[in-house]
Amino acid sequence: MATALRTDAPEITRLSGSLGAEVRGLDLATADPADAETIKSLMNEHLVLFFPDQEVSPDEHVAFGRLFGRLEGHPNLSLDAERPEFFELKAVGGAGAVADEWHSDLSCEAEPSTFAILHVKECPDVGGDTLWANMYKAYDELSQPMKDLCEGLTALHDASPHHAPERKAIHPVVRRHPVTGRKSLFVNYHFTRRIVEMSNEESDSLLEYLARHTARTRFTVRYHWTRGTIAIWDNRCTQHHVLNDFEGERVIQRVTVMGDKPEAAAAPRYAPFDEKFSAGSWRDHPLKQFLRDH
Repeated sequence: MATALRTDAPEITRLSGSLGAEVRGLDLATADPADAETIKSLMNEHLVLFFPDQEVSPDEHVAFGRLFGRLEGHPNLSLDAERPEFFELKAVGGAGAVADEWHSDLSCEAEPSTFAILHVKECPDVGGDTLWANMYKAYDELSQPMKDLCEGLTALHDASPHHAPERKAIHPVVRRHPVTGRKSLFVNYHFTRRIVEMSNEESDSLLEYLARHTARTRFTVRYHWTRGTIAIWDNRCTQHHVLNDFEGERVIQRVTVMGDKPEAAAAPRYAPFDEKFSAGSWRDHPLKQFLRDH
């Protein structure tokens, strides 16, 4: 049901029980710092926001993004662009640049993305929806023993899916949001390679469980795009996944707001895994090399 904050406030419609809201009544092409503060407040509540029927030029898109912080080009995509912090991705018939695995943007970076702002230029009539999942809720619904275990762990993330395994970072498995103070899970299928404090086999088992858990449908919202919609979401407490089930052309334009170093919900309680040499030690080498280098 739509609710209004005040007479001139945007109209807000919740889209699921877990996260997501559609916002009408704001022209993002002319948004100012006060509008950005309103949007930040709404994001703290809904985590991902959708603004239908927006028309913004690339320069207006960049200017809007800068209201939320420092913009940065995508380090894992080699894209020639007039504006380094702005990029366009095209996919036809499900082939091309489609982010069809659960991920939080650029968690392979030491300071991953805080927000992403996406503008849909072209989209198919059917298919190509995107799902987001609430990582606060995914953490909250773990059992207490599993919460205790995860809060004491860190994980290695890298950009192997983008053919850049050298781009690595270690982050807490459970992070604390710098604004809301809430705890959320911070591992994802696409970028997270290894639990630092566990053997490779133990790590695989835990990450497989957490990947299934975080993708539970009750944590998610599914959004069907229409041309002109702008979405903005908080990568610190969500993951997302594109459905690669469409025919026709899908064109999106995006900017990425950077600059947030994940804060651990609790101090790590265990030393990094350090097994004696064995035939399986090659699986541990990337982690050990990264720890030596840092």
